Amino acid sequence: MNVVLLGLPGAGKGTQAKIIMEHLRIPYVSTGEMLRQAADNRTELGLVAKKYMIKGELVPDELTIGITKNRLLNADCANGCLLDGFPRNIAQAQALKDFMQAHCKKIDVVIYVDVKEALLMERLTGRRTCEQCGAAYHVVYQPPRIVSRCDQCDGNLKRREDDNEATVQERLRINKDLIMQLTAFYQSEGSLRVIDGSQGIEQLMRS
Repeated sequence: MNVVLLGLPGAGKGTQAKIIMEHLRIPYVSTGEMLRQAADNRTELGLVAKKYMIKGELVPDELTIGITKNRLLNADCANGCLLDGFPRNIAQAQALKDFMQAHCKKIDVVIYVDVKEALLMERLTGRRTCEQCGAAYHVVYQPPRIVSRCDQCDGNLKRREDDNEATVQERLRINKDLIMQLTAFYQSEGSLRVIDGSQGIEQLMRS
């Protein structure tokens, strides 16, 4: 089964994706994670992508489409995958549809995780990550025992460059109109399902 997760930044797609992936036994394909890893590794693609990400801007289509297509050609995606962070606009959605059709496949279901903007701001600006081991925290929902220190390795906790208030506002502004276009596109395809992302994980899985 091929599944697409849609939602504004901070909607909880990544957390939800991992649960669905385990349930359906399909690989989790996060374009955002692939781009951030490429940036951290200072690859040519990653360095170009980072210039856009730190400003809260979308990475150009040719980069995201290319990296996603390459990932979908891997053997573990032969029986389906769970896409998170792609597509982000109509051009990418059409490119994905064309790619699937060329390989005699289709997108079976598109899940839109709907969350109010005020809650998205709180979720995004409060995220922290350990510089040493990568453990994730949140200043409200999952705070460390000691402020700014990792519970697991005592490493320093930092906020992602694109999680500051100004950048988050810009990311939400850019993504809002694009998400509405995508939900309309997939509703016309007959594959869209909308769930309330303000609920807990257990409630979402029963939706």
